Amino acid sequence: MPLAFSTERNAASASVADLVGNTPLVRLPLMDGLELQVKLEFLNPTGSVKDRAAKHILETLLERGEIGHRTTVLESSSGNFGVALSAACRRHGMRFVCVVDPHLSRINRSLIEALGGVIVLVDELDPNAGYLHARIRKVQELERTIPGAYWVNQYANPLNSDAYYRTLGAEICRDLEAIDYVFIPVSSCGTIAGASRRVKEAFPASRVVAVDIEGSVIFGQAPKRRYVPGVGSSRVPPILAQARIDEVLWVAETAMVDACHRLARDHQVLAGGSSGAVIAAIESYFTPERRAADRRRLGRDPIAVTLFPDRGERYVDTIYNPEWCAWLKGLEAEAAELAAVEEPRRALPG
Repeated sequence: MPLAFSTERNAASASVADLVGNTPLVRLPLMDGLELQVKLEFLNPTGSVKDRAAKHILETLLERGEIGHRTTVLESSSGNFGVALSAACRRHGMRFVCVVDPHLSRINRSLIEALGGVIVLVDELDPNAGYLHARIRKVQELERTIPGAYWVNQYANPLNSDAYYRTLGAEICRDLEAIDYVFIPVSSCGTIAGASRRVKEAFPASRVVAVDIEGSVIFGQAPKRRYVPGVGSSRVPPILAQARIDEVLWVAETAMVDACHRLARDHQVLAGGSSGAVIAAIESYFTPERRAADRRRLGRDPIAVTLFPDRGERYVDTIYNPEWCAWLKGLEAEAAELAAVEEPRRALPG
């Protein structure tokens, strides 16, 4: 069954920047008894939802006079925001320096550099089994040493969440007459901070479900090494305090990868890791019992909305690489075996 489009983008635009946002909202026939609507954010100009924040933040700062065309813009990124900022900075004639870690895909690195960004790599693992703390320390060092530098700071900048409140959240509310559930993947948390507030204003009874990855510390889980960028974090982003969240679901990386493969096979959608994460979460959440109960309560199938944040081509070396997938599943199997051995030991007296 093909995807059913419910909105179209305006074909007449003055510039590429005008194509940011107003992405298609499509019906995904995932399961019976659920009306699932998906915002195809990978259709933004540089291929991800991050175009929204990059455009809004830079244009607002320029309008306020807080940055100028001679500013060196700094940011820490696992990939997509770096690509989006590279394009936005180039458009405004500003230099951009992106601090990244070894999880950055070779494709995203090439895109950042092709768009004029300068890469600074850090490889120091932090105590929470990630690189984010080291990336932020490097950005702060660069901010002190580069004259006229400005750190965007997507983790705390209120303009980040404001971008999604004004655009993504507003578009969802405009295009749907009812919303019962919203599933949003989390990392830097700007998307959920902005979109959740806008949806809750228009549909107060809707439930906002944050989708995180196992090993991420955002919602208090124990940290562990993660291998797919773009979802989860080794630090709690301050901007999360602005979000309105009812529930949190955690997804294993292998479940996320499997869901990406099902999207490609069953729906011909080649999407990134966070898209697989929300699909895996939705599939586990909407049991037959929940769908039946919702239908009795609502008098119709429940309506859920989510987003596919980025394109799958950026994951050809990982998620869509059979050898890498086998390696990841081997790691998970080893961890499960170790946990099975350690648990009885912990239960022994003394």
